[in-house]
Amino acid sequence: MAFRDIRRSRKWLSAEEIRVLVFGLFVLALMLAANVALARMLPSGEWFFQRWAGARAFLVDVIQFTGGIKGGRLMPEGTPDLINAATGPYSTEIAQRTQELVYGRGAFSSEYTYVLNDPFFILLLYTPLALISDFSVARGIWMVLSELAVIGSVLLAFNLSEWQPRPWLYISLIVFGLFQYFSLSALVTASPAIFLALLYLCILLALRSYSDEVAGVLLALVAYQWEVGGLFFLFILFFVLMNRRWGVLAGLGMALFVLLVVSFLTNSGWGLPYLRASLSSWYRGQNLTLGYILSTWFPNLPFPAGPVASLALAILLFVEWWDSTDAHFRRILWTASLSLAATPLMGLPIFPSNHLVLLLPFILIVALVWERWQSYRTLRVLLLLLMVLLVPFGMYYRVVTVYDPLVIDLISILPPIAAILGLYWMRWWVLRSPRTLFDHTGDHG
Repeated sequence: MAFRDIRRSRKWLSAEEIRVLVFGLFVLALMLAANVALARMLPSGEWFFQRWAGARAFLVDVIQFTGGIKGGRLMPEGTPDLINAATGPYSTEIAQRTQELVYGRGAFSSEYTYVLNDPFFILLLYTPLALISDFSVARGIWMVLSELAVIGSVLLAFNLSEWQPRPWLYISLIVFGLFQYFSLSALVTASPAIFLALLYLCILLALRSYSDEVAGVLLALVAYQWEVGGLFFLFILFFVLMNRRWGVLAGLGMALFVLLVVSFLTNSGWGLPYLRASLSSWYRGQNLTLGYILSTWFPNLPFPAGPVASLALAILLFVEWWDSTDAHFRRILWTASLSLAATPLMGLPIFPSNHLVLLLPFILIVALVWERWQSYRTLRVLLLLLMVLLVPFGMYYRVVTVYDPLVIDLISILPPIAAILGLYWMRWWVLRSPRTLFDHTGDHG
């Protein structure tokens, strides 16, 4: 067998490829400049700040922190404050700085404390940006990466839904993915839900292509922030066990072993502070749960409405999980979407920026609507897009102009409920949809 000399086949980039490359770099430079300017004008980004500050506290001696304005509240200005590295990534001092960014003061006893509760091996992923001393520049880079991740999530959702929309709808859904309320909320607050959503989709893609070890490695990277996708994680594990896809567990085990070894070699004392921070975040987040919201709406009920609703939803989910173990891929995708939509309603703290992960259920619903109804389907999809786009902005405008606790609660719990209702609205079509080429080839894999 003759080996080909790849040196002779090497070709220089064509003029067209060079133009495309230069144009792409130019667009990225514009995006970076715009996002850094936006980061300086909007002193938010609290979710990224606590991780950037935690990683920077571990890497360098001090953190520079300059206040600003968020939500109309004046933040401390003037000489930057310093955070001593001795406090550590999980210190209350970093949490207090994050509270000042969010509330303009320290958190009250009834408010969320923003204590860093990521495992240290996840925090290590932030160290490249933590080397940048200017938080606005680091946040600007983070926002560019986040915007690309949102676009990637929309494209992967198309692929997983096995749907190729028309060009105008293709572009419209990408624009919708970037500028719908919960995407903007996640981008402004720098929520990790953006990258978690992309990883969830990559896990599903790896499972569909039988790249089990890759799926396991990706699962290790989403084994935190349970209020975003905890039920999704459990569903994937359930699916893997029921279908004996042991390669996924092997990849997960090896990845966790490597990550834990590296993290403990880097910082051997992070385990106990991390556990304390996780318990503190869970305890101080009880006022943000479905149970607390329902108790304020119906204070005289003779039973706890939140736990009862969560238990009923958990039973329903388990039935769907069981029925999906030996189903075609679209059924699995539907159940994964249902798991993402149900997670905020299971008694964990609800943050509206986490609702960005509902992009997958929404695009799946749109794809099913497009397939289900041939007559007036363009009108149906446009009405659905407009409703999902405008209703959250309308509720946000109501909160800004007239403080209304009811509307604040609705912003938290209405999107997952609407996603669940939409998925069950199209459930029959999912169960009766024809099997795809992938499903037939999977029978012989």
